[in-house]
Amino acid sequence: MYSSSVADPPLVREPLHAPLAHLIRGGVVEGIHYGSVAVLGADGQVQLQLGDIEAALYPRSALKPVQAAAMVRAGLPLDGELLSLAAASHSGEERHLAGTRRILELAGVTEDDLRNVKDMPYDPAVRDTWMREGREPSRLAQNCSGKHAAMLYTCKLNGWSLEGYLDPGHPLQQAIAEIVEDLTGQRIAQTTVDGCGAPLFSISLHGLVRAAARITTAAEGTPEARVANAMRDHAEMASGAGRDVAALMRAVPGLLAKDGFEGVEVAALPDGRAVAVKISDGANRARIPVTAAALARAGVDPALLTAFAGEPLLGGGEQVGSVRPVRALEPLAVRACA
Repeated sequence: MYSSSVADPPLVREPLHAPLAHLIRGGVVEGIHYGSVAVLGADGQVQLQLGDIEAALYPRSALKPVQAAAMVRAGLPLDGELLSLAAASHSGEERHLAGTRRILELAGVTEDDLRNVKDMPYDPAVRDTWMREGREPSRLAQNCSGKHAAMLYTCKLNGWSLEGYLDPGHPLQQAIAEIVEDLTGQRIAQTTVDGCGAPLFSISLHGLVRAAARITTAAEGTPEARVANAMRDHAEMASGAGRDVAALMRAVPGLLAKDGFEGVEVAALPDGRAVAVKISDGANRARIPVTAAALARAGVDPALLTAFAGEPLLGGGEQVGSVRPVRALEPLAVRACA
């Protein structure tokens, strides 16, 4: 279905983003969220593109399913909820901390071997409880700790040094970079450091959505399929209770979805239909309704997506507006009737 060739890296340039969502208050466009959207059909071809899907961008945590697949290819034996946690941006709930400890135990290492930054839990309610209890920031609570624990486990299995496992030149990161290029179908444009301290690879939005489709269409039993199954079967382990990305996977049968900081989202279905979204200003309030609209354009039943239309805008405690995706993102049947 997809070519295995690897293209040149995307150009590093100012992205030519387009309007994706309007902030409507009292019937007036109060604000505009710009960004880019890519929608792939089941044949792997771009069915819709808005903005600039070929410029280099940092996918942030939306790349974690690819990183997890790379580690499974390198021998990581995790499955189920622990593999989902390896691809997680978790909320810092006790199940996430317990799962990360379990991965560390399987690897024969400890929390002291982690090199991600110390942080408080990502979920506001969990963070508030943590602070009331007087608990300090920790590497275990940071939302990428499952990925880092899996990185250490992969290193132990391959006889790679645990020291410097976050260095882009380390064998682990070289192996991950190779699979990033394989699944995205393009060379990495730039490498920098993500918020957690791990290498962050720059690809295009087109490359990101192509990688997601390759993961969800992979043959059963392959590393990619194992990651997709783990994340779909344990959506809250890959995120947390009440998180929109988990709710989206629950709402749409077979959907794999992953969010990333700075307004990035990728979602793919088992037949290869997939969408990727980048909100230029990083606003979450636009990310989810735009993603839902893109999925509807990809052919997902809009009735499954009504809960993801976006948060209402309030005035005096009453709804006076909303964030609405632009008309170009409306399902074709709706546009034809307009």
